[in-house]
Amino acid sequence: MAIPSPLAESVARQRDELANLLREPLALAADACSRAWPSRAGLNAALTHALASLPACKYLYALDTRAIQLSDNISHDGLIESDCGRDRSDRPYMNEAVPNQGFLLSEAYISLRAKRPSLTAIQIVRDDDGRVLGFVGADFDLRDLPVTRKLYEEPTYWRQIKGDPAIRGAVFHQTRSDSQMDLHLDTVIGIMVELMEAHGVFHGKLHFSSSRATIWLVDDPYRYRLLDIEALTDPDTCLIYPHQDYPADAVVPKEKIRPILESLRALRFMDETFYLRAGSLNVFNGMVGLTFSCDGSHYLPWNEFLGKGYDFWAPGEQGGQSCPT
Repeated sequence: MAIPSPLAESVARQRDELANLLREPLALAADACSRAWPSRAGLNAALTHALASLPACKYLYALDTRAIQLSDNISHDGLIESDCGRDRSDRPYMNEAVPNQGFLLSEAYISLRAKRPSLTAIQIVRDDDGRVLGFVGADFDLRDLPVTRKLYEEPTYWRQIKGDPAIRGAVFHQTRSDSQMDLHLDTVIGIMVELMEAHGVFHGKLHFSSSRATIWLVDDPYRYRLLDIEALTDPDTCLIYPHQDYPADAVVPKEKIRPILESLRALRFMDETFYLRAGSLNVFNGMVGLTFSCDGSHYLPWNEFLGKGYDFWAPGEQGGQSCPT
């Protein structure tokens, strides 16, 4: 049985929190609708009252057992009469099995009108004898949900990601060619170390094969800068980025930046067939990113990266760790 990823676990927690918020108000809405069923005017009134307890809800409506809409769409802006009679049987939330307790929170889907990620809560409506009359549906735009405000934290353990099978299949038919960056790596690494240690660059990625780098700065984190080989081989480049103390909350110690970048150099030249195409370092989350010639990628903590050493990655030493299968 596969172990859920941290992302999947985070999504599940969000869904559980949301379901707990919605069960009671939708159950009350269903009870009110059962007393008005199947009167359009009565359902509209019951749902309008229920909507007051669902501030994040975009639309509230009643459906019969065939998923034909009996009410108007009830919104905080008023009634949308054109949706009465609408057939919702082909919508994704109507094709999920409603649990015995009568409440379902659908998987997220892309809405028909706004074309945005949405989800729908469904509550069964029963009469006094327990017979199913239909359903109450409540549509939500994901951006309006109160429980999606907490930022997901990216895990910091080692992950390997498969690349393009076509590239992996052709890897033995290629050999590394010296790029302009390869020919000037002493200077390139020196400039990158200076930028990361003393000029506010918190994330840097070296694209060895295409002789360029992308950098992100603490004072302007929403935009990346592209450094071509001319900039990467000219120490004057450092003059255009103001001096800045190394971030006190960085995970990567300042003195480890050069050893990490030097280790990237070693992987670039480790083999003529299996070699590093691009490598990155983020000093805040402490992750090193590696993309090899076979298009396999690794993301691992900086200290684990340094601890593995050259021999771990070299083809033939550990079964070709550089290309995950």
